[in-house]
Amino acid sequence: MVNSHKIEVLGSGCPGCKKLHKLTVEAAGELGLAGEIGYVTDINRIIEMGVMQTPVLAVDGKPVLAGFIPDLDQVREALKTALK
Repeated sequence: MVNSHKIEVLGSGCPGCKKLHKLTVEAAGELGLAGEIGYVTDINRIIEMGVMQTPVLAVDGKPVLAGFIPDLDQVREALKTALK
């Protein structure tokens, strides 16, 4: 499956944010999504999204998970739902 959507993880660069990025890359691979998963540490981008807690998983500029470190199943389900 070709990924025509923009998938990003936003955060401060902390271990939790890095873990979410790793899980997102893994989940996207399992779902057959090709393309790079962005990792954004720009606080202004996070604020622009209106999110007060990190880490954030965003698809096409919209937060789909925020404020906690999900497990792999939660990331996979969030991506599936957002990409429908």
